[in-house]
Amino acid sequence: MNELAIASLIFSVTYLLIISERIHKTTAALAGGLAMIAFRILDQEEAFAAIDFNVIFLLVGMMIIANTLGKTGAFQWLAIRAAKLAKGNPIRILLFMAVIAAVASAFLDNVTTVVLMAPLSIFVASILQVNAVPFLLTLIMASNIGGTATLIGDPPNIIIGSGADLDFLDFLAHLTPIILLILAVFLVMVFFLFRRHLQTRPELEHRIMELDESEVLTDRGLLYKSLIILALVAVGFLLHGPLDYEPATVALAGATALILIGRQHPREALLEVEWSTIFFFVGLFMVVGGAEEVGLLEDIGESMADASGGHLSAAAMLTLWPAGILSSIVNQIPYAAAMIPVVEEMSRDLSLGHGASNPLWWALALGAGLGANFTPVAAAANVYVIGVAERAGYKVTFVQFLRYSVLVTMVSLVMATVYVWLRYLI
Repeated sequence: MNELAIASLIFSVTYLLIISERIHKTTAALAGGLAMIAFRILDQEEAFAAIDFNVIFLLVGMMIIANTLGKTGAFQWLAIRAAKLAKGNPIRILLFMAVIAAVASAFLDNVTTVVLMAPLSIFVASILQVNAVPFLLTLIMASNIGGTATLIGDPPNIIIGSGADLDFLDFLAHLTPIILLILAVFLVMVFFLFRRHLQTRPELEHRIMELDESEVLTDRGLLYKSLIILALVAVGFLLHGPLDYEPATVALAGATALILIGRQHPREALLEVEWSTIFFFVGLFMVVGGAEEVGLLEDIGESMADASGGHLSAAAMLTLWPAGILSSIVNQIPYAAAMIPVVEEMSRDLSLGHGASNPLWWALALGAGLGANFTPVAAAANVYVIGVAERAGYKVTFVQFLRYSVLVTMVSLVMATVYVWLRYLI
């Protein structure tokens, strides 16, 4: 077998193992990356060079900041405050929590947001004695939509931003406008999809009003320090392009400052990092690097460019819609990682620029981000929340998920298609 055949086999088997979940995705990715070295597709130096450390350390930094903020009770405070503002009305609480989840996902990341908010959703539903499934499904979809708005909100955006050299302001300018529109439409859909399932008694609504949100704030001092650092990190993201600093530097600086002023032991802060996710990325980058080394992804990019017939509009749709559908099967993170060199090759064939003016990057980001709502296994946030639901006694089946997700995803992708068409293609 030649190098192309071996690399293609390793690439395919790795992705099949990730999709099937027969073994843990981190184990599959690391095994695939090491196989690329073992079969001499890459040497160790080349394999390690394929790892995008901007992505790795951006994730580590934001995980430390988000987990520290979560310890303060800030999210619990927000959830109870939203419930009281809604005067205990279940559907209004649902809409408030959807907005909180979307905004938090844009500035922390969607996985951290659902980790903090899923238990709160079940808690609120239990007080109101209503089914928690609408709360949990809404949390998943709102966090995936909100996370698509910014560079740091969703892992595929972090990968795309680093691969295409796009900064935080680029994502704000190109993705946030359409995500705000999609979120508004999503809230309307949530109202009509779930209002009949969320009926409760007045005395239970009154119980919500009796909750004291101040009691859930466990460490006000750390809360204020965390909010200050988070605000400074947000400013750093906005200015990292003009200042010529990578997002990872900003995130690590914020995390380090928070460890210092929060007087945390580094061991405690680092224990909260999702290391399985970090090493999943490490292995995945090596697998994709091997596939790129032998020209496999270049061939796929040329085939997609040929299929577009040299038309930018066709290329954009061939990027957006397959991303929306296939990333829900493959999982959005490995799909985005594999598509970076493919989009680069398509862009070269179509004589497109590399930066923010290239609409294929935004088509890929919208497809991978919004497609995460399609199936229960499309994103880590989905898998986590469904696991929490099951442990709490709420079984969310694949078919039950699709009953709501298909409509939300299709409407979102159609809106994204119209946006890409109007903004970049006419």
